[in-house]
Amino acid sequence: MCGICGELRFDQSVPDMEALKRMTAKLARRGPDHEGFFNGGALVFGHRRLSIIDLSAQSDQPMVDDDLKLALVFNGTIYNYKELRAELVEMGYDFFSDGDTEVILKSYHAWGEHCVQRFYGMFAFALWDMRDKSLLLARDRFGIKPMYYALDGARLRFASTMQSLLAGGGVDTSINPVALHHHFTLHSVVPAPHTMLSGIKKLPPAHTMKFTVSGEVTLRRYWSLDATRPAVTLSEQEWIAATRTVMTRAVERHRLASDVPVGVLLSGGLDSSLLVGMLADHVDDLNTFSIGFEDVAGETANEFEFSDLMAKHFGTRHHRFSIPNSEVLARLPEAIAQMSEPMPSYDVTAFYLLGEKVSEHVKVVLAGQGADEVFGGYFWYPRMDAASGTPLERFSQHYFDREHEEYLAMVAPDYHVADVTAAWVASELAKPQADEFLDEVFRLDVTALMVDDPVKRVDNMTMAWGLEARVPFLDHELVELAAHMPPSLKLKEGGKFPLKAIARGVIPDAVIDRPKGYFPVPALKYVRGDFLEKMREILNSEACLRRGLYQRAYVEKLLADPEAHLTRIQGSKLWHLALLEWWLQINVDGVSSIPA
Repeated sequence: MCGICGELRFDQSVPDMEALKRMTAKLARRGPDHEGFFNGGALVFGHRRLSIIDLSAQSDQPMVDDDLKLALVFNGTIYNYKELRAELVEMGYDFFSDGDTEVILKSYHAWGEHCVQRFYGMFAFALWDMRDKSLLLARDRFGIKPMYYALDGARLRFASTMQSLLAGGGVDTSINPVALHHHFTLHSVVPAPHTMLSGIKKLPPAHTMKFTVSGEVTLRRYWSLDATRPAVTLSEQEWIAATRTVMTRAVERHRLASDVPVGVLLSGGLDSSLLVGMLADHVDDLNTFSIGFEDVAGETANEFEFSDLMAKHFGTRHHRFSIPNSEVLARLPEAIAQMSEPMPSYDVTAFYLLGEKVSEHVKVVLAGQGADEVFGGYFWYPRMDAASGTPLERFSQHYFDREHEEYLAMVAPDYHVADVTAAWVASELAKPQADEFLDEVFRLDVTALMVDDPVKRVDNMTMAWGLEARVPFLDHELVELAAHMPPSLKLKEGGKFPLKAIARGVIPDAVIDRPKGYFPVPALKYVRGDFLEKMREILNSEACLRRGLYQRAYVEKLLADPEAHLTRIQGSKLWHLALLEWWLQINVDGVSSIPA
C-alpha cells in the first residue's frame, strides 16, 4: 500500500533530513499519491502513500495522534480494521479518519505492542511513542510486506526497500558471505535477518523490534505455526468443509478492505481461478489479467487456454497481454532496479511487466501466491516424502540448487564459509510442534522460504507500479488450518486436494484437473541468442572481474554450455550468476559513495 522509511538517533544528535528525503524519494513508485514527513526530534519518518482505504487526506501519513502522543508510518492493509475499530470505539476511542492506519495507532495505545496479534493482514509499520521515546517496528506473520534496516551504535535507519537505505548513504555494501551461500543454495532465498549486503538486515516475519532512544533493542516473536494434528480427529469431508468456510472468509476480508476496485491476476491455474470463482458473484464487472511470452525450445510460454476459459465462463472484463522476448530483454534492467534483493526466478520480470499493464486499470489485485506452499502443490513434496535419510538429506536432495562442494568451486575463496545453509535448514526442520517430516517441510516453506521467494517478488514487482497485490491464501487462519491437516490429505490427487475439492462446482473441471503449470519465461531458462550474449557481457565485464565474486573456471564452464546446467527445480545456473552480478552493478556499484 505504501513506502515507509525513517531514522532514529541514539547519540543525541539530529537525524539527517536530507538523507531521509533521498530515502523517501526512492519509495515514490510504491506510493505515488502523497508524500509526507514527521520530525519528532530524535526520530524522523518519511512516507509515500498509495491510497486504497479512506482516500481522503485524513488518512495521509505519517499519521500523528497528538492526544495519544503517537506517530506512525504503515505499509499494508489490516483486513479486520472495521471490527477492531468498532471494539475500540466501544472502549471510548474517538477517530478522525476512516481507514486502517488510525486503527493501528489506537490498537497500540489500547493493547501495547501485543496489538499485532489481533491484526489480520499484511503489514510493516514503525510506531513512535512520544511518551517514553520508543520506536516499534513490526512485520506481518508471513513477511508479505518488507522491512529492511541498518543499525549501528549511533542510529537506526529503516525502509521498505534496500534501495531506499542505500540512497540514505553510509551503508556497508560488502557482500555477506552467509547470505551468499543461502542465495545460491535456496534459489535466491536469504532468510531474515540476513541480506546480501553486510550493512543491511531485515526484520523477520512475525516479529516486532523495539528501540529505546538510548539504543536498547528488544526483538520479540509474536506468532508461530503449529503443524500438529488437532486433539479431535477430523474426517476428510470435515477438513474440506472447514477449508471452504475459512477460505470464503479470507477472500471476503481481502475483497472488502478497499475503497477502490479489486481485480485478479489470472494465470489460468487452480489458485487464481478459484479466487475468480469465489469473487464472481460479489464483484460486478470483475477485472482479470493474464500475461504470456514467446515460446522457446518448444516450451509453451503462456497459459491463455485456461485463463481465456475462466474469463469466458465468468464473464470477466479480461485483459490479456503478450510480451515479445525482445521487450523482456530490454526491460530487464528496469525490473532488476526494482528488486530489493536479487531475484533470479523467471517470473519476476513477468510480474514487473504485468504490474505495469494492470496498474493502468486497478490499484488492487488478488493473487494466488502461497497456495502451493500451504496446500502441498509442488512436485518436490512427494519426492521428499518418498526419500530416505535424515530430514535434511530428504529435503536437500530435492531442493538445494547445488551441493556445498560445487558452491566452493563457484565462489572465490574470500567468500567461502561452512555449509551454513544445511545447518540452518536442519535447525528449522527440527523445531518442535510438527508431527511428520512433511509438516516440518511445509512449515519451513510457509514461514521462511516462501517469504523470500514468491511473496517478496510479487510485492516488489507490483508495488513498483503503485499496485497492491493481496494474497488470500496467506490469510493466517487459513494457513493455521492447513498446517493442522495430515500431509497425506494435501498430497492426494497430485497435491492441493482440499483446494481442488472446494473448487468442484465453482470453476470448470478442466481447470481443476489440468497439469500444474508455472509462470513461464522460457528465454531465461533456455539461454540463447541475445539473452546469452547479455549474460556473457555481464559475467565478463570489468565490474564483475574486479569484484572477484566468482571463480572464472566455473563461469566459463556455464558459458560453454548454458542449457546443460540447471538446478534441481529447473533453474538456469548461468542466469543465477548473471542476475546477482547485474543486480550489484545496477543497485550497489557507486551508491555507497553517497555521504552519510
